[in-house]
Amino acid sequence: MIILHAVWLPETARCGARLALWAETGRGAGAPRRVRGKAHPFAAPARAIEELLPGASAGPNARAGKITLLLPSCGRVPQPSRSLLWDAPASKKIILREWEVPALLFEPAAAPIVLTGLAAREDGGRRTEPGADARFWRAAARFALELLAGQRFRPVLLKEDGRWSARWRPILDSPDEQARLESLAAAMPSAARCAIRSGKEPLPARGRRALLADFLDASVDAFVRVTAHPPRLSAGVRATPAGRWLAALAAPDSNADLPDEFVEDYRAWDRLEERREGDFRLCFRLDPPGAKESDGMTVPDPRARDWKLRYFLQAGDDVSLLVPASEVWRARGSALRFLNRRFDAPQERMLAGLGSAARVFPPIESSLRAARPEACRLDAQSAYSFIRETALLLQSSGFGVLLPGIGAKAGLRLRLRPARNAKAPAGGTGGLSMANVIAFDWELALGGQVLSREEFERLAELKIPLVRIRGQWAEVRPDLLEKASAFLSAREEGGGLSLADALRTALAPETAGLAVESVQAEGWLAELLGRLGGGEKMEPLAAPAGFAGTLRPYQSAGLSWLAFLGRFGLGACLADDMGLGKTPQAIAYLLHRRSGGGRRPPALVVCPTSVVGNWEHELARFAPGLKVLVHHGTGRGRESFAREAAGRDVVVTSYALLHRDSARMREVEWGEVILDEAQNIKNPGTRQAAAARALRAGHRLALTGTPLENRLAELWSIFQFLNPGWLGSQESFQRSFARPIERMGDSESARRLRLLSSPFILRRVKTDRSIISDLPPKNEMKVFCSLTREQATLYRAVVADSLRAIEGAEGIGRRGAILAALTAMKQVCNHPAHFLGDGSALPGRSGKLERLVEMLEEVLAVGERALIFTQFAEMGGLLRAHLQETLGAETLFLCGAVRAAERTKMIARFQEDPRGPPLFVLSLKAGGTGVNLTRANHVFHFDRWWNPAVENQATDRAFRIGQSRAVQVHKLMCAGTVEERIDEMIERKRKLADEIVGAGEGWITEMTAEQLRELFVLRGGAAD
Repeated sequence: MIILHAVWLPETARCGARLALWAETGRGAGAPRRVRGKAHPFAAPARAIEELLPGASAGPNARAGKITLLLPSCGRVPQPSRSLLWDAPASKKIILREWEVPALLFEPAAAPIVLTGLAAREDGGRRTEPGADARFWRAAARFALELLAGQRFRPVLLKEDGRWSARWRPILDSPDEQARLESLAAAMPSAARCAIRSGKEPLPARGRRALLADFLDASVDAFVRVTAHPPRLSAGVRATPAGRWLAALAAPDSNADLPDEFVEDYRAWDRLEERREGDFRLCFRLDPPGAKESDGMTVPDPRARDWKLRYFLQAGDDVSLLVPASEVWRARGSALRFLNRRFDAPQERMLAGLGSAARVFPPIESSLRAARPEACRLDAQSAYSFIRETALLLQSSGFGVLLPGIGAKAGLRLRLRPARNAKAPAGGTGGLSMANVIAFDWELALGGQVLSREEFERLAELKIPLVRIRGQWAEVRPDLLEKASAFLSAREEGGGLSLADALRTALAPETAGLAVESVQAEGWLAELLGRLGGGEKMEPLAAPAGFAGTLRPYQSAGLSWLAFLGRFGLGACLADDMGLGKTPQAIAYLLHRRSGGGRRPPALVVCPTSVVGNWEHELARFAPGLKVLVHHGTGRGRESFAREAAGRDVVVTSYALLHRDSARMREVEWGEVILDEAQNIKNPGTRQAAAARALRAGHRLALTGTPLENRLAELWSIFQFLNPGWLGSQESFQRSFARPIERMGDSESARRLRLLSSPFILRRVKTDRSIISDLPPKNEMKVFCSLTREQATLYRAVVADSLRAIEGAEGIGRRGAILAALTAMKQVCNHPAHFLGDGSALPGRSGKLERLVEMLEEVLAVGERALIFTQFAEMGGLLRAHLQETLGAETLFLCGAVRAAERTKMIARFQEDPRGPPLFVLSLKAGGTGVNLTRANHVFHFDRWWNPAVENQATDRAFRIGQSRAVQVHKLMCAGTVEERIDEMIERKRKLADEIVGAGEGWITEMTAEQLRELFVLRGGAAD
């Protein structure tokens, strides 16, 4: 192990550099012998430090040297970093001693690039990690680069050694930048300031903030100086003080021969100079035109220049102190002397400030024709432009800005009513669609006052952005008025709103960019909107006639919700947690729809092949009166499918056959279509998703415990099946929701998506005691295992080979190489025999397998049962044979190759036979969904699937209704490997895991080469 350190040297160090890197090598488990002299006994030579850096980090900018540091020591031995092994005995006193270390020295201009390139790496079994000091300066360098990228720096003049110097300084005047500076300074470790200045004075005396500011000042100045293009100046200009100053800003030497008079002119010109205590700034106040109070709306003349932008002086240390420009110009005698004492040449500096501001807001320039400018006049459009755009620019340039209060924006009020030809839907008919036309009336409101149609059209025509309502100014954006006018005209020409538009407007109030202040509805629309919006509570429905079972209270509420949406033909996603009984609720709903008498079209249930038998069993159990057809197997095509389906109440088929028999499925007008495990259509481009969308149905349901496994596009795909067009086209959904939420964390887009989707998704979780109170607790624990030496050797070889393959690949080939590397590393962590595939012996070669056997021995000793999940079918076979031989207990194994009949027998033996097999190994794909295994109260995840939702699905085979004992969940992972590091990443992202982290490892393929290296390499101490 080698620890790489970074030190920022004071300017008085006189070594011609500011950044120093030195390295500390590991020293074994015991304390080293006593050392004579000041040479650090475990510091690496400068040449070795250069080899530790990325290829282009050192380059010609680095030179070798020696520096003196003040380091904690135990007697005559330097105390090592915490990352290394040796610690001082408790009886020894830690003191500070001087130590001389070889170092690699860099000029300030190279510091940000060198520091940001520091990262942990492993080469030939030798691991290098940045120390706490290097990590701190790396964070500071990133801050400096962000300031440079944002052009947050300015030219200044400083007096050094009696001469003026032209420097570049970072701008840190925003609250966020100041807060970041303070938090960085507070986090500075002692090792980052252990250099010794001339006179052997340690740097800690300077303080953290001063040292950090010195780093930012020096690195920003040097970086700008070496990257800036020298100004092209004529000989005459170069000879002037201004020319000499500009040339010095781009020259290696910052010294500039400048007279004091020029410095005064510079200060008057530079409006961005940091204000001294008691200094002032130019302030602008926008005053609206005076008007008599009125109950109506006042539309100003667009040509009238009756807004005033007034000029003031504002004290820097007391923003409430404002001196009007008129008072500044009239000041004489004692008043002028007071202003001079308070504001330092106010008249000259006000003129200079107005000249600078005029470049930002040109209307100011017209007022400068007056000898003593006090204000400039603006029309409504210019005033609006000042409010919307210019004010922020002036504030960021150091000016003060005071704006008038602008009241409520324009908003629409809608009244919706069913069209004459839209009859109230009868119970169970589902006679509506999203295309049904809804009649509507609308009004435009400003500041709570309704405008007539004529007033609305007048505003749209005049394009006046500011109007006065009841004595208060309100904003009216002309572009939004135009959009609203076009939107409403199109709906009126079409005879009304579609039901989809009406519901969107009511649930997520916004139309053409205008806020919708209120939505009122009549008739059955009022009931629909009231319940969808959560304003009206639905009464739970009792179990329908023919239901052979008892519904829990929350299941009765779910039945009521399904029946309500079904009455209006609106698709519903029942997203209850695994084990809360989505299947019984769906069966009760099918019976409810058929309880009114008469013959209804058949219902279609589509599910994974592995649970077709389960649906057949559950329908026979809960609804024995329903006639069921299982459309599955080789004998399914013996007669007309449409005729056969018409004689049944429910048809059950699989996703595989949904696409294969798509033409047959489309022949039938289904009463209901239910997609079980609806995440199977999460990819909208698949054939089975297209086949599901093509089905004809009176009502559509989706059952899934994970409506969102990967990205938001999956939610769109499910909704496109449930309520086609509800979330817009796929392209518009990506533009309006997916990209803003996933890439930028846009809370407003997330809020709108939640408002649009939540009325059609019913989600209840088992951990909510108000939903289910008789479910025992679930305890999750992580079990860290060590690699054997064989595993560690194989792991390092896989990492080295994989990184070489990834570096030479691009595009889809690179993604494939990364996924192959992840698979290989997980196989090594499982067992060498799994990776090698050579059929070799298993005992004694895998730390993870040994730990699993130990824990299962304890499970069997107390007479309990366990499920063991693995994502690899090959590993499942190895586990079954090894556990059965080692523990002497029968072990079942379920994978995708097991036939449906055999699968059903396995589950029945494990679940129902008191003397049945105590251990059940399952592949994650085949056994992670659709089975009830509550006989087990231990769940082992032998290898991790890096999506919490998928792991939870598997766990819920045991943690569900019917479980009477606490469920113990054990997640095995090898310490120091990719398994541990990805687990750490998921924990940091757990709130976003369902949206961002993919089902599998697809999200990892977007990492950079350096991030992958950090992810893959084996940490020290990982092997036995």
